[in-house]
Amino acid sequence: MKKFFKKNHQIIYFIQRWVSPFFNPVKFFLSFSRYFRFFADWIRYSRIKGAEKINLLDTYPCLHDRTQTTDFNKHYFYQDIWAFRRIYESKVDHHTDVASRVDFAGFLSAVTKVTFVDIRPAEVNLKDFESISGNILALPFEDNSIYSLSCLSVAEHIGIGRYDNLLDPFGTEKACRELKRVLQKGGNLYFSIPVGQPKLYFNSHRIPSFRQIINYFDGLKLIEFSGIDEEGLFTENIDINTLENANFKEGLFWFKKV
Repeated sequence: MKKFFKKNHQIIYFIQRWVSPFFNPVKFFLSFSRYFRFFADWIRYSRIKGAEKINLLDTYPCLHDRTQTTDFNKHYFYQDIWAFRRIYESKVDHHTDVASRVDFAGFLSAVTKVTFVDIRPAEVNLKDFESISGNILALPFEDNSIYSLSCLSVAEHIGIGRYDNLLDPFGTEKACRELKRVLQKGGNLYFSIPVGQPKLYFNSHRIPSFRQIINYFDGLKLIEFSGIDEEGLFTENIDINTLENANFKEGLFWFKKV
């Protein structure tokens, strides 16, 4: 089975990407056997002395949680912690985030004041958290006005119609230029995007090369490059001289405007 999967992984992933908007095919097939376990547990629980009565209309089958290890999205997990630590260590008293995960921005508000910018404002009632409407291609800020700025797993989606009606082959580049425009001199930008051999997965995301990102942010100084590879391995402070043909599920860039 592993040999078959390895040989046909591109076709399998292609089918999964087209089918997954309707249902998860892996969980669908696993559910058949796991329902037998669910009903077996129902019967065994009902026979335990002192057990509550189980009403059919109150049942809530959770079939996929009995795993050997805790499941989590490795690229979001490592990416958010990477940025959070650097922002926290900077001791900045106000940080601006452009359209990253709202969970990340929300947690960050526990250590500093946060302005969260997105085309879909987050309706959040939280101390030190401000949500405003804004487009990454036309941010509502003056030139050189933001000292601490982040944009995580966003720019790869710009211009391919996923989150709005914009179709623009240069969307990612324009988003990077706009982030650079608003960053203050001496300010820090924490930025993430998948990097590797350039490719477009329409209409999910595009993958630029490492060199393309460096060019998009020309004039900024790269302080650090870290990354999460295709296997979910997180590596900090990667030697950029080794990146000629490297592919990263997520490249983590820390830039400073000098």
